[in-house]
Amino acid sequence: MKLLYIVNRIDGPGGLERVLSIKASMLADHYNYDVHVVTLNQNNNDLFYKFSPKIKYHDITAKGNPLIHAYKYAIGLRRLIKTLKPDVIAVCDDGLKGFLVPKIIGKPCPMIYERHVSRNAVIKGGRKSIAKKISDDIKSGLMNFGGRSYDHFVVLTNGNLKEWKFKNLKVIPNPLSFYPNEQSSLQNKRVLAVGKQSFQKGYDRLLKSWEIVAKSHPDWTLDVYGTIDKNQQLDQLADQLGISEKVNFYKPVRNIAEKYQEASIYTMSSRYEGFGMVLTEAMAYGVPCISYDCPYGPSDIISDKENGLLIENGDTEAFADGILTLINNEEERKTMGAKAREAVKDYLPEKISEEWDKLFRSLTNTRS
Repeated sequence: MKLLYIVNRIDGPGGLERVLSIKASMLADHYNYDVHVVTLNQNNNDLFYKFSPKIKYHDITAKGNPLIHAYKYAIGLRRLIKTLKPDVIAVCDDGLKGFLVPKIIGKPCPMIYERHVSRNAVIKGGRKSIAKKISDDIKSGLMNFGGRSYDHFVVLTNGNLKEWKFKNLKVIPNPLSFYPNEQSSLQNKRVLAVGKQSFQKGYDRLLKSWEIVAKSHPDWTLDVYGTIDKNQQLDQLADQLGISEKVNFYKPVRNIAEKYQEASIYTMSSRYEGFGMVLTEAMAYGVPCISYDCPYGPSDIISDKENGLLIENGDTEAFADGILTLINNEEERKTMGAKAREAVKDYLPEKISEEWDKLFRSLTNTRS
């Protein structure tokens, strides 16, 4: 089966890139798929994650003003698809143009859309100006218009189902990046967070919670790994809170697995999520997780007070209390960590890849 993934870029350290490297490689190596990936303006940049050598890559160059950019991208896609003649197309593009691909290329074969983030990533709540309301209404309309054009619209969690009104919805979670033989000793006085610095990830909220923790446990440190954005002003916030010496901000690293193994607690302070793959990665190392019960993902992964802790979204004091609970109770840490490691076996790559294989084959069988 010839499978074409349409993405923006796969040279970065993000979650979408990581997930695609796992499942596309599994399909190429273990299911004998002829996998192709088409990117936009990626050129010949090195890939951050390791992909199967069997995968073939194509890049479309589209420069200029928005109209010229869109025209060149559409022409490039049509030409490539006409040449490749894929059996199935999977679109992994969380931007608005991803919703419109079936309209751009005319839907030459069964098509699937993979949504990797919450609808909140585009349509945010809160008070809005009239212009922002109009803009959000247009975006929402385009998403609804395009999403219905796909044979299947795949989301990551049961919570994500609430965001869409389509009949073609299906849930397939992200696969685990790894399931190691070894696990964390949970003895290091280290708390971990992984993800790019952004409004979504809520590190400003995490720092406010860490201020409370650091007062009673100055011997513990918080390590944050992810793309650094100076506009988030997290360094300044840490200074204001008096915790600069107890927080470390690091750029993304390829050996992130080692950081999970060195941690004793994992924290996810996101305002919203598409899934929360970092939770499953930490849990695979037997590290108990504390997460806001944000839309959507954490509540699908964590069973509160069994294999981790779910905190009411935005309650920074309760979040700090959760961290303190696990710092002060080593046995509880270990019990939750052991249950967490067992629970994430549901996300092993071979299980998730099998779901994708069944879906792709059901589409091609129906078509034939």
